[in-house]
Amino acid sequence: MPRAWRSPRPVLIGLALALPALMLLSTVSGAFKIPLADLPRLVWNPDMLDVVARSVLLEIRLPRILLGVIAGMGLAVAGATMQALFRNPLADPGLIGISSGGALGAVAAIVVGGGALAVAPAAFLGALAATLLGYRLGRRQAGMAGLLLAGIAINAVCASLIGLFTYLADDTQLRSLAFWNLGSLAGGSWPMLAWLGPWTLLLSLLAMREWRAMNALLLGEREAQHLGFALAALRRRLVLLTALLVGPIVAATGIIGFVGLVVPHLLRLTLGADHRALLPACALGGACALTLADWLARIVIVPAELPIGIVTSLVGGPFFLWLLASRRGP
Repeated sequence: MPRAWRSPRPVLIGLALALPALMLLSTVSGAFKIPLADLPRLVWNPDMLDVVARSVLLEIRLPRILLGVIAGMGLAVAGATMQALFRNPLADPGLIGISSGGALGAVAAIVVGGGALAVAPAAFLGALAATLLGYRLGRRQAGMAGLLLAGIAINAVCASLIGLFTYLADDTQLRSLAFWNLGSLAGGSWPMLAWLGPWTLLLSLLAMREWRAMNALLLGEREAQHLGFALAALRRRLVLLTALLVGPIVAATGIIGFVGLVVPHLLRLTLGADHRALLPACALGGACALTLADWLARIVIVPAELPIGIVTSLVGGPFFLWLLASRRGP
């Protein structure tokens, strides 16, 4: 494993500077190009000739970019939390059924005919229900093995039910299912950001407050208990935080894979395992990663766009295989 930086400050400063640069790059790029020099005028002093450009900037592009920042931050923080909880760098929020439960809720709403407005609430409720079910079943066994096995079972059941709903869907519904399951930031809007932004920021901060407990978990459950942490309450708190953090993001964006796996692991290789620095770095790194992925998704096949889940999977899949290949056996 590469040697970690002695100080996290250069990495945190670099990520904090990279994020606005990537946001600016994404703002001016796309099927409708907006010159960088025109941005201040479009925001503060538009004229009648700028109606289209101003509409694209303020109603489509900026909400989409901010949604990517929020979603990337939440997914990466949740991924780091899960990796600390399971003491495994290959863990991510989908391991305990959050993503598959959200997908099942959204697919059911699309196929049953609940309407477009029902998809996001159904996805959130599905994610929360799958997580709570997995936790209740998993706590019957000591340690994290029960939760892991319950998550695997719930993921399998959700995948089967999603397949059943897909089989029952008509052509129009199949297109909606495919688009939602591959993830997209196109649904970003100011009303959505008004509640999702503060919600994600608050829960991310609550997760960051648990850095001491996460550091203790890395030593082992027995050691963490000797340090004074109540393991049952800690597991329940971290699982609930992850579900409440990831559930609304899945409901807003669909399934975006690998951000919660790749970003925390790369930053752990760089910064080390101290969650006091790792969690803020994951928030910034996740925001940068998803902003960059969305920019690539919009420029690769202009004027069309790729689903963002395809971009993250094309990067995250090979990285996941590299992680598996590079892990040493006992």
